[in-house]
Amino acid sequence: MLWIPITLGASAAQVVRNGAQASLTGKIGTLGATQVRFVFGFPFAVLFLLAGRELTGENLPHIGAEALRWGVLGAVGQIAATALMLAVMHRRAFGVAYAYIKTEPVIVAVLGALLLGDRLPPLGWVAVVVVTAGVLFASVKPGEFANLIHERGMIAMGVLAGGLFGLSAIAFRGAINSLAEGSFLIRSLTILVLTLGIQAGLLGLWLALRDRAAFFGSLREWRQSIGAGFLGALASACWFTAFSLTAAANVRTLGLAEMPLAALLSGKLTGKGMARHEVAGLAMVMAGVGLLLWSVAA
Repeated sequence: MLWIPITLGASAAQVVRNGAQASLTGKIGTLGATQVRFVFGFPFAVLFLLAGRELTGENLPHIGAEALRWGVLGAVGQIAATALMLAVMHRRAFGVAYAYIKTEPVIVAVLGALLLGDRLPPLGWVAVVVVTAGVLFASVKPGEFANLIHERGMIAMGVLAGGLFGLSAIAFRGAINSLAEGSFLIRSLTILVLTLGIQAGLLGLWLALRDRAAFFGSLREWRQSIGAGFLGALASACWFTAFSLTAAANVRTLGLAEMPLAALLSGKLTGKGMARHEVAGLAMVMAGVGLLLWSVAA
């Protein structure tokens, strides 16, 4: 059950990281703020791995071909998912875009069963569906539900983004499980360093060649970038550790506990209350999370 507090820690760190990235967006652009989590997060991931090695006294595991294939798939899939997510959010209202993308738990559950053999109990599947429905209710205004049906292009892009996020989660778990030796902590942090290194290299090279203003902007705003990078690496370290302990569907479903945290933080910052559909949706999310925990404990 250790994955439960680790996942909640990942959600909390992710909410704060998103706030840090949002503050950078106005200064260095969306793409520049996005790459901060990878480029500035990579050194912290290395430090986490070194600290884990000192704590456990273990040697680093050998990364075989299977783990490398899974790692590359997860790293590239996450970058592609982020790019699609930004495109959907640029063209559509945030709430509807978020609803498309957060179909991820259902996709993770299906892909986990097909690719890794992860099996959820029946109540676990119910929890996944309830949480996903809660996301829809919280994210979309009642009058906008028709848009979820008619905007086929946005649906395709949003669901594809959610699918790629789901595939990356499955790939990260597959990479961790492919390592033959090491404790769950060392295996998780090793794959974190591998994938963040791939992502930092790819995005850093792309920005240096195609968008130098964004790249050098993150260097200019190095204080905020370091903070966002640390939070990103911390959140990812927690996600990866949780992936090593249970099915990715459990982790990503419980991870949606970030929604109430984000809503509370937003309410305190803006002074605005939540609409009825948001309250109802968040209540469904928490009910689904409760069902998930019950299914695991049963």
